[in-house]
Amino acid sequence: MQREEISSRLSRYLDKQAPVTQPVVEGYLTRMVGLTLEAVGLNVSVGCRCKVTTSANKSVEAEVVGFSQDRVFLMPTEHLDGLQPGAKVVPISHQNDVAVGPGLLGRVIDGAGQVLDDLGPLNVDERIDFAAPPINPLRRKPIDETLDVGIRAINALLTVGKGQRMGLFAGSGVGKSVLLGMMTRFTTADIVVVGLIGERGREVKEFIDQTLGPEGLKRAVVVASPADDAPLMRLRAAMLATRIAEYFRDQGKSVLLLMDSLTRYAQAQREIALAIGEPPATKGYPPSVFAKIPQLVERAGNAAEGKGAITAFYTILTEGDDLQDPVADAARAILDGHVVLSRSLAEEGHYPAIDIEASISRAMPNIINDKQLASAQRFKQIYARYQQSRDLISVGAYAAGSDLETDLAIERMPIFKQFLRQGLNEPIAMAGAVAHLQQVLVPANPVSQANNPVS
Repeated sequence: MQREEISSRLSRYLDKQAPVTQPVVEGYLTRMVGLTLEAVGLNVSVGCRCKVTTSANKSVEAEVVGFSQDRVFLMPTEHLDGLQPGAKVVPISHQNDVAVGPGLLGRVIDGAGQVLDDLGPLNVDERIDFAAPPINPLRRKPIDETLDVGIRAINALLTVGKGQRMGLFAGSGVGKSVLLGMMTRFTTADIVVVGLIGERGREVKEFIDQTLGPEGLKRAVVVASPADDAPLMRLRAAMLATRIAEYFRDQGKSVLLLMDSLTRYAQAQREIALAIGEPPATKGYPPSVFAKIPQLVERAGNAAEGKGAITAFYTILTEGDDLQDPVADAARAILDGHVVLSRSLAEEGHYPAIDIEASISRAMPNIINDKQLASAQRFKQIYARYQQSRDLISVGAYAAGSDLETDLAIERMPIFKQFLRQGLNEPIAMAGAVAHLQQVLVPANPVSQANNPVS
């Protein structure tokens, strides 16, 4: 009886007992090659964050990206200054979470979630895990509703659905950032999340102040990681932008995610993979790059029925305008369509420089009516016929009346080109774009009427 009474009394103090904390095992730095740090004495897993002490008694954050026997490979998230052999490496015990909430709207943050603007601290008090669980593909809501992006050529000829993932393929200097800014301002989506990954610092400022503007920023969240950031920070910025978009999607919002660019994301992963010894495979890209791209892209799209959607546009840089670039080829295979920007059109002053022949929206036939689909197909047929005969027409070798379809293409081409052009501050709603498409297909020449079944 006395033993039971003592046991009962002791059990009352169990809840008040201080929890037993596990000792923090510290390691030390043994090697540094390029951006890769090697440490020993640590018992940590891949993805764990650590603090590396520098000579000035400061610390640099690094993340575990690999290991070999007792050696641990780390990649820093910031510049490495003052590191010495034997520097102390201490694991960070805090959870890997993200601060989210409506207070993010109108703000500019970096890949670590720290503010970059001068508007004070973030007014958010909700935190979610940085890594979201994957969505069961059988529970995703199908793409069955259109999203107005405010661009006439896209709305009418490359219609995008809510939850669709599109690629924006372009070389340097053909207007991709301007097109993204127009969509940010003109779209009917509730929230816009912009990820500026690996861009020049000057372009980040210009995009926010000029291309996006105060009105566009009001309902947008910008995650910026310029080119001089560490590759790991660029990876985090892309994943953070996607995680913020997922948060608003789960709140039932229609989210437009614009990421510029997916190529810089792949290049950051390539830098990390090559630094830790992964062998290159396709044109210098290690296999892990092509595993990372779908892991990022598949997080966008529709959620379960009753929740929101993430409609995503990923820009892909085509070096030398080569659409067979490994990243471009891999992205085209997993995305739901692509918009190709043409350098020749940009050189003619044709903006947005969308190459209608090379672009496609795979979800378009399922989300528009038969009349619009037939009109879009007819537009492309006439446009393609002109391009096929362009050389003959330009040198005067084509004789009018030789082919009625070519005659129709020559007649309609000035109107078609005007249809595809759009001013920077000229939003074109979905209904207006479709109605305009019907108008431009009506030929002025009655003889050509028989070749236009859509009219």
